[in-house]
Amino acid sequence: MPISLPVDDDANELLSRNALALLIAMLLDQQIPLERAFAAPAELVRRLGHEPTAEELASFDPERLVAVFGEKPALHRFPKAMAARTQALCQALVASYDGDASALWSTASSGPELLKRVSALPGFGEQKAKIFVALLGKRMAVQPSGWREAAGAYGDDGSFMSVADITDEESLGRVRSYKQSLKAAAKKK
Repeated sequence: MPISLPVDDDANELLSRNALALLIAMLLDQQIPLERAFAAPAELVRRLGHEPTAEELASFDPERLVAVFGEKPALHRFPKAMAARTQALCQALVASYDGDASALWSTASSGPELLKRVSALPGFGEQKAKIFVALLGKRMAVQPSGWREAAGAYGDDGSFMSVADITDEESLGRVRSYKQSLKAAAKKK
């Protein structure tokens, strides 16, 4: 099942077939527009001249990786911090999954186990982990037993709460409206 986000076709194609690219995009999806976060892996590939492996990024010279992330336009608002988080993510994948990002979910026996694995990754807090489980279930057909429950409300059918629910411009608008309502409610408190 292909990813279809409001990014270019090359970026969507990469996200649909490259597990590491999808994880990096999700990692970068904070404090920048989701379009920018989910287009960043394709831009990283362009800058490197090839699709990097987790092993390559795990052992990449940290200063050089910061330079790649910081090249204009920067891959993230905080290129230094996100280059370090990307490297830490890849190091965790190498240590726990022999560098195979898809093994994170392909070998999970249940939704709760999948959530536990994603939550253990650097840069993935509770909410981001639940959203990623929902993204895997809804968009990538990764549906171990109990995945919807593990994803919480993000796993609900027909919800428009996160990137897991975006399939077109209309659903993007609905997700943005939901997020704006959360921000408005938080300001009132």
